[in-house]
Amino acid sequence: MNNLRNLNWSIFGAWIVLAIIGLVAIYSATQGPVSEFLPDYIQNNFAKQLLWVGLAIVFVLCFQFFTPRSYMQLSYLFYAIGIILMLCTFLFGTEINGAKSWLRIGFFNLQSSEIMKIATILATAQYLTSRRDITAENIRYALIAVAMILVPTIFVILQNDFGTAIVFLALIPVMLFWSGLPYGVSIYIVSPAFILYLTVFDWKLGAIATILISFLIFMVQKRVWLTVTSLITGIITVVGVNLALTDILQPHQIARITAFTNPAFDPTGAGWNVIQAKTAIGSGGLLGKGFMEGTQTQLKFLPEQWTDFISCVIGEEFGFMGLGLLVVTFLFLFLRLLKQAGNHKHPFAQLVTVSVTAVFFIHFVVNIGSATALLPVIGIPLPFVSYGGSAFLTNSLMLAICLNMDLYKRDFSIYR
Repeated sequence: MNNLRNLNWSIFGAWIVLAIIGLVAIYSATQGPVSEFLPDYIQNNFAKQLLWVGLAIVFVLCFQFFTPRSYMQLSYLFYAIGIILMLCTFLFGTEINGAKSWLRIGFFNLQSSEIMKIATILATAQYLTSRRDITAENIRYALIAVAMILVPTIFVILQNDFGTAIVFLALIPVMLFWSGLPYGVSIYIVSPAFILYLTVFDWKLGAIATILISFLIFMVQKRVWLTVTSLITGIITVVGVNLALTDILQPHQIARITAFTNPAFDPTGAGWNVIQAKTAIGSGGLLGKGFMEGTQTQLKFLPEQWTDFISCVIGEEFGFMGLGLLVVTFLFLFLRLLKQAGNHKHPFAQLVTVSVTAVFFIHFVVNIGSATALLPVIGIPLPFVSYGGSAFLTNSLMLAICLNMDLYKRDFSIYR
């Protein structure tokens, strides 16, 4: 059994730093002067999060006494259990903030989609690493892997949790690319999201992006059918977005999209969240207003300031330096995980570590992007920082698996 002294303590330390930053921000967002505006169950969030952090530390250390082969052997069983939990949530779940994502178990609310992230990564990684011959002409294995990711994604969409659905969908290009999918096909898979984003601002930008991406795919892959498919997909995306904005979406949905591109369009309605978030971050200056001294935070102008907009609390009360520390710590964690993936000789360990890093990165980009008006407000928490027991524990367990595979990498390299 490997000694815990060989654990990658730099990654463990980054995780602890992020957890401490989160606890400080949650305390300010729920225990400061703002507490008089909050119900009791919100004021209890800090104590509950502290409990989850302590529990997660125990779990992360205990996970280091397993062997990586266990995750490979049990991956499909975990996946099946996860699907059952998702089905139970869909049938008997509790709705919170408009999303039916929670399964009540005694005094505990379990967010099954969080557990499903681990199960999906492990099962899909096990499937892909046992079939390493994915090409542009033979993508049958890739399609099966896509189906394995789409099944939980559909459940998440039915739960009305579109933020988490985006995270699942983001796994598709990452896992397929790392498994050997050709560059051109990988670019094609991610292109609709990029074209959609630009089309929201101006259809001409979407059209230009369609042409440039199709040309890039042809230069990289040299496949006419793939280039034509990319061009057609881009055109459909541009036309579809324009039709949705003019004829399909409801007025309140259009208002939210318009508020993303121009928050001042509806400052007291759809644009309120973005305006308050930018105001909080901007008012923090270099060093911030001080712990529990942020006016946007303590006067409850920030929405969901202990979860989705917790980075704004940090930016307002600790300024550019505090928010900079948060970003640098995340970047350090991402780079260390990617370096760890590169040091693995076993493809399963590589794919799992890269996929876990991708999940953290998507959460990070969407959360910070929403708070700074670079992306629409979707409602995705910041890993290890935002309040949430299921999310914190699940993210910690994903990190524990990566640490475990690194701890056993010399032995794991012979497992086939």
